Amino acid sequence: MGRENQTWMSEFILLGLSSLWETQVSLFVLFLAMYLVTVLGNLLIILLIRLDSRLNTPMYFFLSVLSFVDVCYTNSTVPQMLVHFLSARKSIPFYGCVLQLLISLAMGSAEFFLLGAMAYDRYVAVCRPLHYTVIMHRELCLGLAAGCLGAGFMNSLMQTIITFQLPLCRKVVNHFACEMLAMLRLTCVDPSFNKVMVAFSGFLVIMLPCFLVLFSYGHIVATILRIRSARGRRKAFGTCTAHLTVVSMCFGTAIFTYLRPTAGSSAEQEKRVALFYAVVTPMLNPLIYSLRNKEVMSAFRRVLGKFSEKG
Repeated sequence: MGRENQTWMSEFILLGLSSLWETQVSLFVLFLAMYLVTVLGNLLIILLIRLDSRLNTPMYFFLSVLSFVDVCYTNSTVPQMLVHFLSARKSIPFYGCVLQLLISLAMGSAEFFLLGAMAYDRYVAVCRPLHYTVIMHRELCLGLAAGCLGAGFMNSLMQTIITFQLPLCRKVVNHFACEMLAMLRLTCVDPSFNKVMVAFSGFLVIMLPCFLVLFSYGHIVATILRIRSARGRRKAFGTCTAHLTVVSMCFGTAIFTYLRPTAGSSAEQEKRVALFYAVVTPMLNPLIYSLRNKEVMSAFRRVLGKFSEKG
C-alpha cells in the first residue's frame, strides 16, 4: 500500500508562510534581500580565503567549508520559497521533494559536525599553540572536512529513505519546504519509529558535536584564565567569539526544533524556527565572521586594493 501511494503521489502542495497576497509580496522582497546577502556574503568569504595567502590557515579553511555548506543549504530551499511567494499553485514534484529533504538535511547535519571540528581547531590554537601547525596539518583538516560532509550525507540518506518509505495519505504539506517533521504528518500509519530515529539522529548530529564544543571551550576558558595579562586574555578569547556566537545560534535553534517534546510543538512554531535556521543563520554567519574579525576585513581591503590597481 505504501508503495502504491508513493507512486500515485506525484507532487506535494506546500502551504508556505501565508495565504495573503500582500503578505506574500512583502515576504518575497524581504527574503530575496536576505537570500542575496547570504549567497554574496558566503561567496565573498570563500573568495577572500582563496585569494589571500594570509588566510590560508586551518581556521579559515573550515570557515570556507562552512560558507560552502551554507550556500548549498540556502539554495536547497529559499529559491523555491521565493518562487512560491509569487505563484498561485505552490507545488513541488515528489522526487523534487525527496531531493530537497536529502540536500537540506545533509547540509544542516554537516554544519553541526563542522562547528564541532572548528571548536577542536580553536582548542588546539589556544591550548596548544606551539604544536598548532603540527597537529592541524593539511591532511587532518581535509579529512575532518570530508568526514563532516560524509557523515551529514549518510545521516540525511538514512532519514530520507525511512521517511519516504512510509505510506502517504495526504499531499498538502504545512510548511514552506519538504521538512522531515512536516512530511511525517502526511503518513497513513503511526510514525513512532521514525520519531525515535529523529531523536536518535538528533542526538548524534546535534548533541555529540555540542559535547565536543563544550569540552573544547571548557579547556579554552581554563587556559585563558591562566594567562596573566588582561591583553593576552582578550586576544585569546577574541579568536573564539565569532565561532562561539555561531555555535550558540545553530545549536540553540536545532535543539529547540528537534530535541524538545513533540507534544507541545505545533506546525507554525516549527515553521518559524526552521525559517530562522534556513534563512537567518546562513545570512548571519559571514557577517559575524567578517565584522568581528580584523583579519577578514584586512584581507578584503587588500584584495580590493589589488583589483583597483589592476583596473
